[in-house]
Amino acid sequence: MKRRLTTRQVVLAGLMGALLMVLKEVLAPVPGVEPVTLLVILYALELPVLAPWAVAVFVVLEFVLYGFGMWSWMYLYIWLVPIAAARLLHRLDSALGWAAVSGAYGLVFGALCTPVYLLTQGPGGALAWWLAGIPTDVGHCIGNFFVMLLLYRPLRRVLHRIAAQT
Repeated sequence: MKRRLTTRQVVLAGLMGALLMVLKEVLAPVPGVEPVTLLVILYALELPVLAPWAVAVFVVLEFVLYGFGMWSWMYLYIWLVPIAAARLLHRLDSALGWAAVSGAYGLVFGALCTPVYLLTQGPGGALAWWLAGIPTDVGHCIGNFFVMLLLYRPLRRVLHRIAAQT
């Protein structure tokens, strides 16, 4: 039987999702720099039960702020990829290793979004959309790499302390 989330965990997951949204919006003017990948990976490593709920809150907030469009379909699955990566690689405890994982995710972000375009615009439309986004993906890769490299250790320590209290 699965254990239900406590009230404290529900509130914490909501705050974690809201933090994703706020930091994404605050850093939106800086090209290629987004803290969402960093935090989603760290959430999955330190608070694995709450990570999918935090992502769900983030996605709902995105829909509320930006409405529902083609990109919305991608957001229903795209942020589960770093959670899966973190669960698969949970024994990795290297800032450089996680920076490589985070950078790789940024580099393939556009490719991971193409199934929606494949279904709606066919192979040619999906390929054109993906190729046009490669410069953005390269920037996303570089930004993700350095954000993770710089913030992995301090933020993991903070989340580890939070996890110990839940």
